[in-house]
Amino acid sequence: MITQLGRYEIISELGQGAMGVVYKARDPLIDRILAIKTISLNLALDEREEYEARFYQEAKAAGRLSHPNIVTVYDLGKTEEVAYIAMEFLQGRELRDILDDGQQLSVDQVLDIVAQVGQGLAYAHEHGIVHRDVKPSNIMVTRDGHVKITDFGIARMASSSVRTQTGMILGSPKYMSPEQVMGKKIDQRSDIFSLGVMLYEMLTSQPPFAGENINAIMFQTVNAVPPPPSSLNPVVPDMLNFIIAKALAKNVDERYQHATEFVRDVRACRDILPRATAVEPFPHRAHDTPADVIPMGARFDAEAADAKPEVNMGLSKSFDSAGATMRLAAMTNASAVEGLASTFKMAHPTADELRQLALAPSPKSGAYAVTPNVQPVEEEHPPASVSNWMLVMIVLLLLAGMVLIFTP
Repeated sequence: MITQLGRYEIISELGQGAMGVVYKARDPLIDRILAIKTISLNLALDEREEYEARFYQEAKAAGRLSHPNIVTVYDLGKTEEVAYIAMEFLQGRELRDILDDGQQLSVDQVLDIVAQVGQGLAYAHEHGIVHRDVKPSNIMVTRDGHVKITDFGIARMASSSVRTQTGMILGSPKYMSPEQVMGKKIDQRSDIFSLGVMLYEMLTSQPPFAGENINAIMFQTVNAVPPPPSSLNPVVPDMLNFIIAKALAKNVDERYQHATEFVRDVRACRDILPRATAVEPFPHRAHDTPADVIPMGARFDAEAADAKPEVNMGLSKSFDSAGATMRLAAMTNASAVEGLASTFKMAHPTADELRQLALAPSPKSGAYAVTPNVQPVEEEHPPASVSNWMLVMIVLLLLAGMVLIFTP
């Protein structure tokens, strides 16, 4: 392994990229850890010129993009037979690795990742850059769920001097758009199609277009209409079926025209998901999970615990039943019992049962209820309101007498 690239000190090898080796390195000038992506230039002259030009195109394309969802490029250079790009070092995993773990992401997680990728693509498209190779291996997910788009190595810029030959295919077959497969001119809508393919795969754990070889995959991409994702994953809401169908439209004019439109619909779908389905944005493996990470589900439970408790009026559960409603009807209006019995699909009570219902003790007070049809017994004592009135009059008369007595 090499130990130096330009002024950068190589720490370790991170992996093999599409064009060369990726290293973890240190910039001694500012003591910053970064990633170095290299490309070997030990090729035939014509191949070397094309690869080197495309490599610098990546640096130029990504270097002019400053967005939270796009990897930041710091520098580029060349030493002997190796060209390199210095970019930010990300603590996380490729989305491809996450999907290959076999753990089914929740709909909420999927939509969160796709919305972030869409935001980054929208920004790139506004600056005249089409990625051309949107796929899980070019998406990094950090430990806190932040998403970054990487590898603009085959991006097409409006001002680029690098031209692809007619019919030359650049990209990954499973994620390419129909126009890309056929070698036609492409624009930002091709990236939207690729993002739609990625969304479909994340929801269903299988790509929408598959085949035994590249030709079979390309044929499916151009001609086949995949089944709705909800038919493969029942938790997928119907709204996502329509979003994906529009993103995967064969006709570019029927597709989302801008990534911002795609992101808007994805966010709207995420907003209507039941809260119970919301989970941690990034599925850490058990040994990778920091102690302070709280799963989103647990976070919602904590919020519920902190919320104001529901007001409990102290009513007995016997009020909250069909039987209690029937009893209330018997106490107030016996003619309503038949309708209630039909509504609650209960046997119609007999006359004796009606009388028992009407005279049943109240669950709250234990007192017997009296129906309107029963005449109340004459009271032997005057009502309490009359007694109180007489008492007030007596007090007033006493006061008046005392005033007369003590008046000179």
